[in-house]
Formats: sequence, C-alpha cells, structure tokens
Amino acid sequence: MNTQTRTELEAAAFRALLDHLDKRNDVQNIDMMNLAGFCRNCLSRWYQEAAEERGIEMDKETAREIVYGMPYSEWREKYQTEAGADKQAAFEKSFAENVGQQRD
Repeated sequence: MNTQTRTELEAAAFRALLDHLDKRNDVQNIDMMNLAGFCRNCLSRWYQEAAEERGIEMDKETAREIVYGMPYSEWREKYQTEAGADKQAAFEKSFAENVGQQRD
C-alpha cells in the first residue's frame, strides 16, 4: 500500500470514528476515558498537535469543534451529565495512567 492510499484510509477511518461518536452523544467523555484511556478531548488535542506539526495554527476550541461537530460549550450543555463519585475516582486513576503513557 502506498503512502497516499494509507493516508486516505486513515482519514476515512477517523471520519467514521467522529461520525460514530456524534451518534453516541450518550457516551460521556469520562466513560471513554475510564474504559479506553482516551476521549473526545484527547482526539481534539491530537488533531491540534498534528496541525501544529504541519505549521497550521489551531487553537484548542477550533480542534474541539472539529471533533465535537459543534462548539464544545454547546456540546457540554446539550449532552454532558454529572459524573458520580465512582466514575470520578476511576477517571483519576485512568487519567494518571494514560497521561503518563502519552507523554513518554
């Protein structure tokens, strides 16, 4: 497989992931973090970092709007729910483990 085809397939898979997440607004970021070690905010940060690596200036809010399909504040207002103490405790553990891995 050549580089161009690989890039196109990866881009298509990323778009499919964003479409899937858009249809699953019931899945909270904290749930994703606790189960998978990443969330929509991680995706938006990775997107922003990829843009900046290529010399494209992008702020956090712009990257988040690309991932969320709307301004982050609007998504939070529409879909975000309060996380219970059990989810928050699991998040603290997951965040510490996964942020350390991402920065290594």
